[in-house]
Amino acid sequence: MISTPDRKRAISLIDEAVEAGARLKMACRTMGITKKTYKRWTDQRTPLDDRRPEADRPSPANKLTEEEEQKIIATMNSDEFKSSSPHYVIPTLLDRGIYIASESTYYRVLKKHKQQNHRGRSKKPENKPLATHSADGPNQVWMWDISWLPGPVKGLFFYLYLVTDLFSRKIVAWEVHLEESSEHAARMIRRASLKENLALNRKPLVLHSDNGSPMKGAALLDTLQRLGIVPSRSRPRVSNDNAYAEAIFRTIKYRPNYPFKGFATLSDARTWCQDLVTWYNHTHKHSGIKYLTPHQRHEGLGKEILAKRDAVYIAAKAAHPERWSGGTRDWSIEETVYLNPVNQTEIDDSTENSSAG
Repeated sequence: MISTPDRKRAISLIDEAVEAGARLKMACRTMGITKKTYKRWTDQRTPLDDRRPEADRPSPANKLTEEEEQKIIATMNSDEFKSSSPHYVIPTLLDRGIYIASESTYYRVLKKHKQQNHRGRSKKPENKPLATHSADGPNQVWMWDISWLPGPVKGLFFYLYLVTDLFSRKIVAWEVHLEESSEHAARMIRRASLKENLALNRKPLVLHSDNGSPMKGAALLDTLQRLGIVPSRSRPRVSNDNAYAEAIFRTIKYRPNYPFKGFATLSDARTWCQDLVTWYNHTHKHSGIKYLTPHQRHEGLGKEILAKRDAVYIAAKAAHPERWSGGTRDWSIEETVYLNPVNQTEIDDSTENSSAG
């Protein structure tokens, strides 16, 4: 509780800052109060010593102990998780049979200890639904694109070719070259088809990309025809038709060890990408697939892992039912994944246009 002299001093400092040209809101924030509190303090009808009495509230029965709070802080600050969010930490611990608290409790404890900060330079992407392909298993829809990697000097780049699976988000193929080329892409797709044994597919694979020249080159199109792969490309001037391919490049370029100063040689770039792909497929817990790794999802291990997480949650609720106001976290996962899910408005428009035609 702030004493009357401290209030008067705070008001004086805020007024002085405002006179000097500061914004009232920012001056109040600097003093640790809100603009609304400042106006209440300076209201002539409200005496400064007219303060609300401190309520004597009992601690809730489901409150975490100090030891449990410190365990959360220690976990989040450990070498393993210091760069991760609770979204990532909780599934990782559940896979080890460990439950400390709910996700919201993690965030509340981090906020209490002034450790709830945005980690990384990225912003949450906007979802703009568009109608395209779907997959209910691996190797049904692949997405690919090419991105630049910084070279040894400004203006010189290496080119990362990357193919990901829509269903599992697994990187099924990648290469780094000195130039963009349809021939390089064709060889990459041939190798990927052999590695993933596409001959056993129950339906043709769809390969989606944007409209770049390597994607439309004769060498690649001839290879796709020979392999029975159906090419699919983004609509002209629609940048988010290949959103998942763009998203994985975003993930790569916001990695803590991304070499912004550039790779010295092509060999260095390929070595770094090899380590990246291994991490992404086997260690990275992907938020789009309930924090499974792409390898787990691709190999059909997801259901067993998610069932184990659910069992850990149920056991935790049974141990402390007073801490749960509802059911446990939903660890189910959609079995059908859409490249760009269509919304009802677009379905109606499409139906109307088809009828009119």
